[in-house]
Amino acid sequence: MLQRKILSQLQAWKQKPRDQKKALILQGARQVGKTYAIRSFGAAAYDQVLEINFKETPSAMEIFSGDLDVKSLLTAIRFRYPQVPLEPDRTLLFLDEIQECPEAITSLKFWAQDQRFDVIASGSLLGIDYKRPSSYPVGYVEHLSMAGLDFEEFLWSQGIDSSLIEKLRECFETRTPVPQAIHGELLRLFRVYTALGGMPEVVFQYQQSRDFLAADRVQRDLLQGYLYDIAHYASPEEKIKAEKCYLSLSRQLLEKENHKFQYKEVEQGGRAQKYYSSLEWLMKADMVYQARNVNRILYDLSDYELADNFRIYPSDLSLLMAMRDFDLKRQIVEDVLTGHTVGGVYECALMDQLHKNGHTLHYFRDESSRKDIDALMQQNGQVIPLEFKSRNAVSASLNQLMKSRDDLPLAYKIARANIGVSENRIITIPHYMIMFL
Repeated sequence: MLQRKILSQLQAWKQKPRDQKKALILQGARQVGKTYAIRSFGAAAYDQVLEINFKETPSAMEIFSGDLDVKSLLTAIRFRYPQVPLEPDRTLLFLDEIQECPEAITSLKFWAQDQRFDVIASGSLLGIDYKRPSSYPVGYVEHLSMAGLDFEEFLWSQGIDSSLIEKLRECFETRTPVPQAIHGELLRLFRVYTALGGMPEVVFQYQQSRDFLAADRVQRDLLQGYLYDIAHYASPEEKIKAEKCYLSLSRQLLEKENHKFQYKEVEQGGRAQKYYSSLEWLMKADMVYQARNVNRILYDLSDYELADNFRIYPSDLSLLMAMRDFDLKRQIVEDVLTGHTVGGVYECALMDQLHKNGHTLHYFRDESSRKDIDALMQQNGQVIPLEFKSRNAVSASLNQLMKSRDDLPLAYKIARANIGVSENRIITIPHYMIMFL
């Protein structure tokens, strides 16, 4: 069993007072562990769980084909599932793959108004227009997002005790170097995580077998599942374009020095007019996420976004690895990457952690001056620049920026090195400590 952070968030939702609790939608890309997490939570927190999976049992949609008041729904559910008692406060109603049943989405309003039952809905592709209900229950649901395992969750899967992680957090907060033996092992584990990604099935396969080839097969199966979803759910005019955009990401991110998304990498002569709607579909489907370039490093970064200048990343490293030959994993784990690929791999791995930590992603790249800041965070009304290094090279752009900008409180250089602080307010941290940002 893989330990997941989402369980504590689900527990916090359950403990809300009844008159303040809404129905809950757990959203995220396919195969990130949503169903497993809800089942685990339900088994531990309720006397019984009634799970209705609309993809597995399409006939269950008939329950929601008539009146959607709770009294009518309870009658239909009890008739269909007489073996599961529906008791207020003791039964969790779990509506899985709810995107397949728009009426069930609409019904969440009435469950929330009734206030007797805890209801969790889950599904992939909830952000796309396909089968969108005419009456979405705005104001009656709250949302949680779930992604693949972050690096801290991966460490748990590898038997790293939480007490050690807390000691690492203390080192991060006090700027104290990590003992060299632990530092070296955590750098190795970060490389392993980068090669595997965070998709639960991949991590579980590696946890059980320690076999990268077996994990590689799972990664490729997952990629095929994502391509199937594009073919199945995208509109006819978007199917081929969305697949081309998606499969171009390994070239966009690993084969070029500039990782700006370029339509010419999708096909020769490609243009935004043809492909941007396909990118939007992929983002709404939680298959990719975006980092936007800004023309000024000032709070609020969203005010300075360049609409036509951005980078696109797959929702999890597992999918990016499946787009490449198996040898890429060997090079990552054995630490022999070279050329543009090494920078691209570490950028993707570190951006992946920032995304999973909930950051809205920005970066700064000025083509004329060649100044480049890999990522920008915002905290407490201030901007914090980040520089990514696969080794421990000099960060010329970051050094220059911090010398010229007294208003920036600090910056992070994330590199192979141990913790250290420079005179320019630049804090160097090892790759694995990005989990604390």
